[in-house]
Amino acid sequence: MPYPTPTPLGASDVGQQAMNALYQHRLISTQQLHRLLTPHHTRAEYIRRQLHLLRDRGLVDRVGRRAHGQTDLLWWLTESGATAVEATGLLPQRPYRMSPEAAAGPLQEHTLATVETGLAFVTHSRALNHECGPLDWSPEIAHAYRDEQRPGEDLRLIPDAVVNYVHISGRQRTLLTFMVEVDRTQMTIARLAQKLHAYAAYQRYVPQPLAGRGPRPARRTATAPAWRSRYPSQAFPRVLLVLTGASPERLERRIADLRSLSAADPVLATAALRAGVTTLDQLREHGPFDRIFTPVLGDAEPVDALMRPLPIVKAPAA
Repeated sequence: MPYPTPTPLGASDVGQQAMNALYQHRLISTQQLHRLLTPHHTRAEYIRRQLHLLRDRGLVDRVGRRAHGQTDLLWWLTESGATAVEATGLLPQRPYRMSPEAAAGPLQEHTLATVETGLAFVTHSRALNHECGPLDWSPEIAHAYRDEQRPGEDLRLIPDAVVNYVHISGRQRTLLTFMVEVDRTQMTIARLAQKLHAYAAYQRYVPQPLAGRGPRPARRTATAPAWRSRYPSQAFPRVLLVLTGASPERLERRIADLRSLSAADPVLATAALRAGVTTLDQLREHGPFDRIFTPVLGDAEPVDALMRPLPIVKAPAA
């Protein structure tokens, strides 16, 4: 959805939207920006012209990327561009700044895969007349927690993206939040299972703040889990793992291995965590509300992003 804001240094509306998207998502290809902001244009020429105008003004920069026999440009905001976006007051300020070295570095593919995941939500929301726009997912938001298995440690859960999505059915509007992990098969399956463990630990974490005065303040008992202060009007967000970077057969084996390790984790096995795993190809093709997710825990029957299985169809009476 469009987010109108003051346009810095004479940028067009689309140019401003591109700057906002680059500020929030850090690194985006020309083709991704085209699908994100100008899908009504048949080709990417319009967004490409806007990006080059922004570059002429020193607001964005780019680096080439060769993939599938073609070269695409990857764009990010310069310091001047980031300052201009912050001056509009639209987006929460982020200390992170992209650089040419980082744009061409080892995290390039992971960043682009995360953008591609967010794009899948946006694209299918348009087709379904739901609401999910270019700024409705946020990368790498830190969630503080503690884990009973690691006493005394202050830990942080950092999803690759937190997606806000409005599901519309008739007159009913439902605000959904998804915590998304993108796995390019670069980490071990044990490490991926540890990430799921962190979600379960965060879900059950109840902070115990200190109260009172004096050299030995009394400890006040908290009853609400920490996540409710961030998501007060919702149930705990569903956790979606999106796999890419390998053949479909290898990703299927990875899903099976992840389910096995998760079932062996006593914290995960007893958690009320709603978590599902799919592939990026399936998400792009079918969207989040088709039955493309395999539950991480319990029955392996496919579900959608709401963790709903296929309805039971009764056989007709003989």
